[in-house]
Amino acid sequence: MGKARSSLLGYPRIGEQREWKKALEQFWAGKMNELEFRDKMEQIRLGHVKKLAEIGIDLIPVGDFSFYDHVLDTSAMFGLVPERFKYEGGKVSLETYFDIARGNQGAVASEMTKWFNTNYHYIVPELDKEPVLADNRPLRFFREAKEKLNIEGKPVILGPVTFVKLSKGYKRGFKDVVEQFVPLYAKILRELQEEGVKWVQIDEPILSTAISNEEFEIVEDVYHALQESAPKVNILLQTYFDSVEDYQKVITLPVKGIGLDFVHDRGENLKALKRHGFPADKVLAAGVIDGRNIWRANLEEKLLNLEEILQKVHKDSLIIQPSSSLLHVPVTVRNENLPQPLTGTLAFADEKSEEVVLLAKAVNHGKPSIAAKIVEAIVAFQHLNSSTFRNNRQIQEELKKLPSMKVSRAATFSIRQLEQEKAIPLPLLPTTTIGSFPQTADLRKRRQEWRKGQLSDVEYDDIIKSEIKRWVELQEEIGLDVLVHGEFERTDMVEFFGEKLAGFHFTKLGWVQSYGSRCVKPPIIFGDVTFESPMTLKETLYAQSLTDKPVKGMLTGPVTILNWSFVREDISRFQVANQIALALRKEVEVLEENGISMIQVDEPALREGLPLKPKHQEEYLNRAVYAFKLATSSVKNETQIHTHMCYSNFKQIIKAINALDADVISIETSRSHGELIQTFEEKTYGKGIGLGIYDIHSPRVPSLGEMLKNIERALRVLDKKLFWINPDCGLKTRGEAETIAALKVMIEAARQTRERLLVKER
Repeated sequence: MGKARSSLLGYPRIGEQREWKKALEQFWAGKMNELEFRDKMEQIRLGHVKKLAEIGIDLIPVGDFSFYDHVLDTSAMFGLVPERFKYEGGKVSLETYFDIARGNQGAVASEMTKWFNTNYHYIVPELDKEPVLADNRPLRFFREAKEKLNIEGKPVILGPVTFVKLSKGYKRGFKDVVEQFVPLYAKILRELQEEGVKWVQIDEPILSTAISNEEFEIVEDVYHALQESAPKVNILLQTYFDSVEDYQKVITLPVKGIGLDFVHDRGENLKALKRHGFPADKVLAAGVIDGRNIWRANLEEKLLNLEEILQKVHKDSLIIQPSSSLLHVPVTVRNENLPQPLTGTLAFADEKSEEVVLLAKAVNHGKPSIAAKIVEAIVAFQHLNSSTFRNNRQIQEELKKLPSMKVSRAATFSIRQLEQEKAIPLPLLPTTTIGSFPQTADLRKRRQEWRKGQLSDVEYDDIIKSEIKRWVELQEEIGLDVLVHGEFERTDMVEFFGEKLAGFHFTKLGWVQSYGSRCVKPPIIFGDVTFESPMTLKETLYAQSLTDKPVKGMLTGPVTILNWSFVREDISRFQVANQIALALRKEVEVLEENGISMIQVDEPALREGLPLKPKHQEEYLNRAVYAFKLATSSVKNETQIHTHMCYSNFKQIIKAINALDADVISIETSRSHGELIQTFEEKTYGKGIGLGIYDIHSPRVPSLGEMLKNIERALRVLDKKLFWINPDCGLKTRGEAETIAALKVMIEAARQTRERLLVKER
């Protein structure tokens, strides 16, 4: 008698104590040699495999681990190193691998952008050369787990269609480029087959987007060729983040298994399964545990979903798994000390893995085998839902009034612009930064001492004031036109606000990888969000008291706080966004009342929540714009509202960017400057705008020529009277010396461009 199996698509790389991050940064700093680094990474990697075996996962992923990014790993596997890094063939060295991601003094890093609609960033492959199989990476990791742990894992590979679709720089047609990779993937599979590998997971999340009929034909051709190349290997074609675009076509693809997301599919995958059935000769990998949020699963509800699936799929043809890789959630709840209303309600990667095993157990042995766990979760959520945290009458009354509230600025941008020019005189091409400045190890240490009660509030405030004063003086010395206070009191742009608003909880070790070694600790929005007292006023007013130049108030926007948090699921996400927006509206008004005339409300994650399917995107964007305007629209005409956005495909959302009605927007673009400029060549933008002219994710100091080139390119399509000059993003993670050096180059580039334009006008 067959049985359902358990599986994971991927597991967090970072370790329970962020051991992975620490090893990376020690290696980059020269405090660990390559051999030590590789040994440490192997130890972490095998520890994960061993842990999953102990939990009871049947199909354990191998090859999902990465030194930086799995898309970059795929590029390196195929020897796809941009020419500027002077790669001479063979296996890509560790130095070159990290240079592609981080840049070096001689070459800029490859572009980085968001992985579909998540906060994970991948390095965009540059396909400017013929690919070769430089390293059979999946085979290496399969052998490692088998030889050192006697565990036969499931190799995980990013599929060729998705890989090419996410790439840039190729001049041949899409089909021709994909076909270049087919023999290489075929070789990988043949070598895995020779090794005795039973299952290989090939990720094609692109199938959950709106792909064309022509593109789907390419998918069919690719998988016919791959399955034929290694007929004894079971290919599990894995999709996630939404429903597949054409269910009937997907289930007929010539592979042994199909992985579907039954959490973020809006019910479409389940509906299609019930309507069209599922092939008897295939295995269905059902993603029923949420791979992207941290709430404990309602196992009774999940079993009902599985019962519906089992009406169309025999249990020995069923794999139970999360909806996506667990890369997007923290490692374990075990190390957390949770407050009473949250006790028993959370599940991180380890706990989700256990839930997968429990569901497989229930399918195989009946619901009573996990009855105690079902009751435990139900009782925990009953306590949370009935708590005062989720029943705040004040905010619920405010939300009821929203339909009658005016959510737009009092005047159009053209009128506001004239009033702002009178109130805040600025030179042509004004210069500024995005908000944060470098935080030293000593400052972070003192903050920890303060949090532990080892430093008084007065002592800590004096330290923060000292840093603000020093950097206000540095900004004036460098020559910036609009200053910031530097955000020295903030650990993270979302965490800082969440700690000052009701309805949030912060974990002790709930870290998640964002890009490279950069890990973030998303807050948990578990209750009603409300404003309690001013959050940014003290530091902003202090900075403004030190200078005659304008200092921007710095806030994180409602959609970014929403998208960079783990959000409660008992009400809609945009009800939560509107709660956050109402709280921020009060903060904006407090800043304005106290004479702060420029207020930046950052929305770097606005596009991040954009649904993958075009048919759902307009509703999301409309709601996102509404939340931003709800937070920012009550100010006077002469108060200048700024916003900032990160790497993104802005072409898709340019209408929404305009609809935000911010007076000035700064956009993180230096790694993809040309592509963004093309958007503005096609679409007119008539408000203040700053396109980041240098990359802050790399330690290199860019040349004057690079910055001048980026400014000049932008001014071909943007009004010089509306153009601002700024770095790509905040500077918190950079070193002080490189930050000052780069800003001086930026100021000189602005000065030379300004002079050239003024001479031209004479």
